[in-house]
Amino acid sequence: MNIIESAGKPILEIKNLSKDFGNNRVLTGIDLTVYEGEIIGYIGPNGAGKSTTVKIMLGLIDDYNGQITIFGENIAAGDQTYKKRIGYVPETADLYENLTAQEYLVFIGELYGMEAEEADWKALKLVRLFEIDNVYHTRIASFSKGMKQKVLIISSLLHNPDLLFLDEPLSGLDANSVMVVKEILAQLAAQGKTIFYSSHIMDVVEKISHRIVLLSEGKLVADGSFEELKQQNIEGSLEEIFNQLTGFDRHKQIAEEFTAIVQGDRKNGQL
Repeated sequence: MNIIESAGKPILEIKNLSKDFGNNRVLTGIDLTVYEGEIIGYIGPNGAGKSTTVKIMLGLIDDYNGQITIFGENIAAGDQTYKKRIGYVPETADLYENLTAQEYLVFIGELYGMEAEEADWKALKLVRLFEIDNVYHTRIASFSKGMKQKVLIISSLLHNPDLLFLDEPLSGLDANSVMVVKEILAQLAAQGKTIFYSSHIMDVVEKISHRIVLLSEGKLVADGSFEELKQQNIEGSLEEIFNQLTGFDRHKQIAEEFTAIVQGDRKNGQL
């Protein structure tokens, strides 16, 4: 059954969204409805407009054409209360690295309206599950990439959001932590949370997403479950479907030319 037909209430609606940066049109007529409890895999080549879409929905970019409704409210109306129900893990984040993990997580919790004591209690429970409680009172500057990523994931979930935006959330995590995060996302979706997941790791998107939305050159070119996308295109992995829909078929040629240059000997005239 098409997931849209069996979905719950709309959480996020995008209608005819377009965005220009100067003379460069980044998004063209995007229409998308996301329902309660869905995990949306939002994918596309670099520069396709994925991050711009997410930043517009988060209120970080304005001056766009079209309409975005989140939790039934038009975000252009100026009411920012919807943001308290949203969690966000950006692809690259500037953490306040002079703070300890405790200080940072309590600070983020308070920004979302939590009491400091509640945020501290909850954060400590979560860092224990992520096995970084031994550095809870240590400055973030000393953390590895994976440890910082765990802090970011915890900060996005600390206030129990209803809508979660994740941009490459598994970056830097070890294999065990990846399994844990994937299971967390599945359980959150089963509880009615809505997850907007953006990544270039196609096998993960393929496995965790209820729907896959593909953006190419600022336009929505596919929207459906993995099985539906396979039916519409040649059988294959999501990576192969991605290449078909974006028109990219030069990977072998580029790889051959690249390795030829690597192996070439300029002195002997092989380049």
